[in-house]
Amino acid sequence: MKSLVIIGALLVLFTCKNSSKTTLDSTINTENVKKFPSDVIPFMGEWEILLGDGSRSEALVNYSKEGFFYVENDGKSDWVVYKTPNSGITSKNSSNTRTELGQKKRWIPEVGGKLTGTLKVQHVSTTGDARVSSSYSVVVGQIHSDEGHENEPLKIFYKKFPGHTKGSVFWNYEINTEGSNDGRWDFSTAVWGYDFSVVGSSATAYPDEPEDGIELGEEFSYEVNVYEGIMYLTFKSEGHKTIKFTKNLLKSDFAKKSDIPQQVITRYASKRRVGIERENAYAGELQFFKQGAYNQANGKSTKSETYNGDIAKQYANGSYAEVWFKAATLSDGTKTITEND
Repeated sequence: MKSLVIIGALLVLFTCKNSSKTTLDSTINTENVKKFPSDVIPFMGEWEILLGDGSRSEALVNYSKEGFFYVENDGKSDWVVYKTPNSGITSKNSSNTRTELGQKKRWIPEVGGKLTGTLKVQHVSTTGDARVSSSYSVVVGQIHSDEGHENEPLKIFYKKFPGHTKGSVFWNYEINTEGSNDGRWDFSTAVWGYDFSVVGSSATAYPDEPEDGIELGEEFSYEVNVYEGIMYLTFKSEGHKTIKFTKNLLKSDFAKKSDIPQQVITRYASKRRVGIERENAYAGELQFFKQGAYNQANGKSTKSETYNGDIAKQYANGSYAEVWFKAATLSDGTKTITEND
């Protein structure tokens, strides 16, 4: 009888040990399972991507690419990383590289759509020409037209000058030129810090650091809501004032020469004729959202260092942009209650 009791106790002990081992192994296996960006932000099936090495993919569920589009954990949350060098293979109409999502669906402003993102910018290029507005900057969200002049009614920027702790968040609206397209004219609006027009006095002389700026690694969010032709923008960040904007995409604010802002004239008039916008702005033009890291620092216009296009050397020497998103959504536009309603 005593032998049976001993044997039973040993079996129980053996079972418990194996059960604990199985649980431990399961935990280890779970932690070691590779995570894809689509595991962190589930909307990836609605996008395609162009990466900083020129490669593309239209199937983003369970897709990643080392060094460009992957998942990192900061000890608190999983983040989708978008990383791209200053120089590489990019789209046919741009000198700027990107690791950026492009929405598959097209829509007109009258129908609209909504894009949100919660992010932190981890790095912008540390080389460039301070006199050039796009130096040291990255675009983290866009609306892009797929018709007409293929202009951009919205680009959301983060920019930080070398040596500064705080950078700026601002958004640009591209005037949708009436008639022929003789160039690009962006009107810039500050969110936190400076707008696009604030530049250095020389290639290496920077303006004062913005007092209300956003640091690298500091989390902020945006909501872009286009509803019945009106674009509603909301920007939030802990410790900063929530900022909101409203922009009509169906009726131009720049249809007469007298309407063109001095900011635009100052920046572009010395280079080319500044054109007026068509009266109905972007009405009826097919649009789509973009999100990720659209690096604005290229060797051609910003004189940034590109190491002859060697991506590894660029990454090792600060010539790249890196943006992390921990949340994002894509949906139909929704009615927004304003103070006038």
